[in-house]
Amino acid sequence: MMAQVGGGDLVERLPHALLLDILSMLDVESLCSAAPVCRALRSSVSQVLSSLSTLDLSGFTPTTQILNRVLSNSYGLRSLTLNCHQLDYSSVSIFTKQHLEELVLLKGFHFISSIFRQIGQSCLNLRTLSLELVYGDESVFVRNCNKSLENMFKGCPHLESLSIKFYTPYNLHGRSDTIQLLLPKTLKALLLQPVTNWEATTLILMNQLGFVENLPLSIDVQPSCLMLQSLTLVLDVITDELVAAITNYLHYLTVLCLEDNPLEKLSPYNDFSNAGLQLLSSRKNLRRLSLSRSRPNVFGRVTDIGILVLTEGLRGLESIRLEGFSKVTDAGYISILQSFKNLKRFEVINGYLLSDLAFHDLSFLSGSLVEVVLISCHLLTSETAESLSLCKNLELLDLGGCKSIADRGLNSISILRKLTSLDLSGADITDSGLSALGLGRSPIVTLCLRGCRRVGDRGFKKLFKKGSVITETLSKLDLGYLPGVSDETVARIVKMCREITNLCIRSCFFVTDASIRALGLMPDIEGRRRSIKRLDIYGCSRLSSDSIELFSHPYFQGLRWLGFGKTKLHAQEGVRMMELLSKRRCMSTCSYGCEMDCKDGWFLH
Repeated sequence: MMAQVGGGDLVERLPHALLLDILSMLDVESLCSAAPVCRALRSSVSQVLSSLSTLDLSGFTPTTQILNRVLSNSYGLRSLTLNCHQLDYSSVSIFTKQHLEELVLLKGFHFISSIFRQIGQSCLNLRTLSLELVYGDESVFVRNCNKSLENMFKGCPHLESLSIKFYTPYNLHGRSDTIQLLLPKTLKALLLQPVTNWEATTLILMNQLGFVENLPLSIDVQPSCLMLQSLTLVLDVITDELVAAITNYLHYLTVLCLEDNPLEKLSPYNDFSNAGLQLLSSRKNLRRLSLSRSRPNVFGRVTDIGILVLTEGLRGLESIRLEGFSKVTDAGYISILQSFKNLKRFEVINGYLLSDLAFHDLSFLSGSLVEVVLISCHLLTSETAESLSLCKNLELLDLGGCKSIADRGLNSISILRKLTSLDLSGADITDSGLSALGLGRSPIVTLCLRGCRRVGDRGFKKLFKKGSVITETLSKLDLGYLPGVSDETVARIVKMCREITNLCIRSCFFVTDASIRALGLMPDIEGRRRSIKRLDIYGCSRLSSDSIELFSHPYFQGLRWLGFGKTKLHAQEGVRMMELLSKRRCMSTCSYGCEMDCKDGWFLH
């Protein structure tokens, strides 16, 4: 636009120093948008990008060509985060820089196992590596990974943190090869996903002892002293045997996160029990502990006794997550809340026997608790919300799936002056509860009201009104599956919410084309440009096929992700929609019903 009206000539007349000052205030996406306008901007943007030490490109999906331009002169770059959805192995040489100390590669669907070798050859100063990779040819992939990782460890002598997440369609037990890594002594943090219980146990013993009985090793192993301080494993099954290996040989752990999802019913002799918790209680240095088992499976051999033993040993714990503990009652949870004086994060998922009684006395933690997550704990009511309102430093509260939380609880929550994230999905709140939240002083940035079927347009009129704190701070809003929400609420969001960037209105059946038009061209507020970056309209059945035009220029200029499955845009205009969106190379789309940014699974799209 500037080029068409002669704006490029005007920009070139600006003093270079002034232009650099202006550009230094913009985010990376804005810089990339400004660069093509004229030569002066292109040169100045390049100079600004080259001066950055940290660059986060996870918000959009650059092509190889765009990435090459962005990183061409980035000699001062120390930390880089990339969404690699549109990148293949040929682009690896572009982002593997010698001066990098931190490299985070998300959704590396098109990379191969030799990427580790390439990183080892180029990133000699690397300290942190995080990589999401698709599991390749089953017969050779693990073997190649082992060799490639071994070369990377030799080329990156300062590596301190390694996180590897594989997407794999295979049953882990069906693999002919196993992960065998000789971990460097410098490594302090390790995350592997997925990995079998046997592989994890073997990995620890192999690195500590130098041998494992009856195991044919493909690498030359010498015993070492692992200095791991953080270990995260996503397993097929958590067992007491694995925990014994961890507690016996990893003496410096401060963070331990174990998660599993067994495919079959477990034997009592091959499971996690109170004995495993007793072993963990000996690790006095632990500050963060997470033990998770996904539904429908549960930790059936853990009871209150195991939790009581754990709390006796781990007095310094600051964060705990327990998921799937079906036999732990209020007695066990009370012992946690009263024993850990420095507890900052308390998280329980699928707490089948957790009730309001556990939260009756939070005087010990009223000043320390910062984050509380209580998901699908069906016995909890508004009494728990009232008790938690005494925790004045609370910043995050997730009560998703707690269906008995009502307006009385929301009235209490609304007084929390530091609360920035609130999830009440499935709660029994009404428009009156939203009115109380609108009158509150909580600077909420993220709000989820998914499935709160008793709230509607009247409630949001009370929530988003002039003078409400939430209208000044709200950035991410989830209104999925609300039958009472219509174009009126969306129009109010556009008008009142200054910071809104992410919006989910999936399966809101009364939302029409008018909402899409309003969201696509949001008016500036006090000269500040606004745009929706992520939009979920999955299942909005009243959107017409004509609304496809509302996703072309000049609408939705900042859009980075769109979920549009089960709409007429997908059913009737799918091909045309994909053609239109293909012109917006930095935007991702999904028609499969994924959660925002496709974070709920590894889908190759």
